[in-house]
Formats: sequence, C-alpha cells, structure tokens
Amino acid sequence: MANRHLQRSIAMQSLFEWDFNGANKDGVLGIVDKNIKELAIGIEETDLVLTLVEGVLKNQTDVDELIEQCAPEWPLSQITIVDRNILRIGIYELLYGNYENVPPKVAINEAIELAKTFGGPNSAKFVNGVLGTIYREMGEPLKDDDKRKKEEKKKEEQKLEDNKKIIQENN
Repeated sequence: MANRHLQRSIAMQSLFEWDFNGANKDGVLGIVDKNIKELAIGIEETDLVLTLVEGVLKNQTDVDELIEQCAPEWPLSQITIVDRNILRIGIYELLYGNYENVPPKVAINEAIELAKTFGGPNSAKFVNGVLGTIYREMGEPLKDDDKRKKEEKKKEEQKLEDNKKIIQENN
C-alpha cells in the first residue's frame, strides 16, 4: 500500500473511531497517535494523517453541510460512519487541499478506493456520486489540465520538427 494511501486509511480509521465514540474533539489526537503507532509500522512520514484529521475537524461544519446538500436523501446521521468520514476526507481534499500535491480527480479516486476497502457494497458508488457532484459544482478544476499539457507538448514537438527542417534546409 502506497504511503499516502496508507496515511489516508489511518486518517479515515481515526475519524471513524472518533465519530463512533461520540465525536469528542479533545480525544482525537490520542486516537490518531495510537493509530499511527499501530497501523503505520515502518512508515516514517505520517504528516498527512494529522493534516487530514485536523483539516476535517477544523472545517467539519462546512464539510458536513456540503454532504447534506449533495446527498439530500441521506441525513448525515443516516450515512454510515465509514462513508461519512470518507466523504469528509474527500471533501476536505477537494475544497482545501493543495491541487499540486493532490489534484481533485486523485482526491476523488482515493476516496473511492477507501470506500471499496472499508465501506459496504454501495459505498464506492455513493462516495463517487457525492464527490462528483461537488467537483462539478466547483467548476471541475484542473479537468482539462491533461488535455492542455498534451496540446502544449504536441506544439513543442511540432516546433522542434520545424526547427530541424529549417536547419537541414540551411545546410
């Protein structure tokens, strides 16, 4: 399991435990510390775990409101604890994350993978639907980034070919 994916898993498990035990923000750092010690054996870099957990909790009100808006048929209390916390992490990364480190589509895919691993049979579809709605509402940031990069590369290659022809013609 890749380091960043493992860290997201630990963050989700920590948020799950925090949520399951009454969502007392005072105890969350102890939960994170325990889970890092138990689950991140051999991993030196664990900053992402704390960044995700602290970011989700700091922005919980806004994140939870978004979940309720994008899944109106599902009151927050009726969404499973696993799905709810996977959504919280995904939304946090979509809204507040660094797009250079984690592009929006990667954040969505990571959340879907967490849902496949930890959620129920329909969790991945549910998470994909909610996060996809939010992504579209955001205006699909970086959507055309790959397309733009390919076009730029093609232009550069064409310019290089044109320059080679000019050099050959002048020789």
